[in-house]
Amino acid sequence: MENLFLDRAKQLEEEICWYRRAVHSYAEVGLDLPQTTALVAEKLRSFGLDPQPCGPGIVALVGKPAGTGKTFLLRADMDALPMREVTGLPFAADNGNCHSCGHDCHTAMLLGAAKLLKEREGELEGTVKLMFQPGEEQLAGAKAMVEAGVLEGPKVDAAMAIHLSVGLPDSYTGAVQYVRGTAANSGDMVRITVKGFGTHGSTPQLGVDAISVAAHIVVALEEVIAREVSTTEGSVMIVGKIEGGDTCNTVSGHCVMEASIRATTHERREFLKKRIKEVAEGTARVYRAEAEVEFVYGMPPLVNDADTCDELAAYCAKVVPEKDVQAVPPSSGTEDFTYVAQYVPSCYLNLGAGSIGEGHQCSMHNPGMVPEESVFPTGAALYAQCALDWLKAHK
Repeated sequence: MENLFLDRAKQLEEEICWYRRAVHSYAEVGLDLPQTTALVAEKLRSFGLDPQPCGPGIVALVGKPAGTGKTFLLRADMDALPMREVTGLPFAADNGNCHSCGHDCHTAMLLGAAKLLKEREGELEGTVKLMFQPGEEQLAGAKAMVEAGVLEGPKVDAAMAIHLSVGLPDSYTGAVQYVRGTAANSGDMVRITVKGFGTHGSTPQLGVDAISVAAHIVVALEEVIAREVSTTEGSVMIVGKIEGGDTCNTVSGHCVMEASIRATTHERREFLKKRIKEVAEGTARVYRAEAEVEFVYGMPPLVNDADTCDELAAYCAKVVPEKDVQAVPPSSGTEDFTYVAQYVPSCYLNLGAGSIGEGHQCSMHNPGMVPEESVFPTGAALYAQCALDWLKAHK
């Protein structure tokens, strides 16, 4: 299968892999990624582009002058996770963090695409905006960049993001998968602080046991999903962390829980947020305690624009065989590309980089996850082909 972008990207494979390995070794987390952003800016300048800060991230433009024609945005996230790497790779991070979600690969592929697009800039019928964002794992980076104006100057008309998929039955190398409509669940982190009254274990009647109250709240919350939400929905509500007490022989006057809510629609998300507050506060009152519910951070569901997905799928089939471009069911994960997709028609693609059948047993967020580097040229070519063709179709 012949494709000019893919053929050129394969010539750049060693270079793209170097980008990935450098970013991988940095493994910076959060919104502040000094080494990673410096590398990205340096490489973009070396391609002849003019990278500029945008909130905590970086943007660069390629194509016609801003405002001449439409603008298509390509996004890559750059941050790592706070977990110690166990891959044994010679370029593994040694700072206690690791790129176990593939953001190093996304960054490298978009750098590759930037070079491809710059080399064929004269063919672009508009502007491509390159968005390199930090803080995806905190569900904060895209929001910060949107608030900083990434969708303006020039105004973005449509957007695309690629995420690698590894260690699953269908994540074979080169598979391109997308969801028409809701592609990922909303995600909210909720902190519940239970306030009781501490006392000695020999006189429990004098206290209000916050740990016992918290246990009742956990059970009550499970009933929300079991009895108040349709079994056909992908909603989730879990208490993933609980801490309380001082000693084994005292009634605890305090307990803190951290919970997670996931939903497939905006309406269901608001319902679950309402119910977790009502159930926690109400259950606490039954047992003479108080519960304070705090929504620490959250993210709406990611909704792909169906027409944009169908359009980009056709462009992807110019890079990989058509049989490898697949519409698939949604996942229950959460993704902060949501903050772009809720403002402009967008498509979030998954690119297979190693399946279980290909020997990849470790999936995303596993510190032993290792993607197939041979797929990086494909990712770079997909970014570039979709941008070029979308602008051509919407000039």
